[in-house]
Amino acid sequence: MKNRLKVLRAERDWTQAQLAEALEVSRQTINAIEKGKFDPSLPLAFKAARLFNLMIEDIFHDEVETL
Repeated sequence: MKNRLKVLRAERDWTQAQLAEALEVSRQTINAIEKGKFDPSLPLAFKAARLFNLMIEDIFHDEVETL
């Protein structure tokens, strides 16, 4: 799953640690999500969407291309 978490975080000048604290996860979790090595749980995806005032689909998207 691809995501825009790193870009959104950078736009706000937040560190991974600051975002992790806001989402109540570890910095390592944020790092893994940003690198595409870990897909967030649905509750975590909703929490991130609320934090950035976006829809989940605006942050996370499937790597499968649609026609």
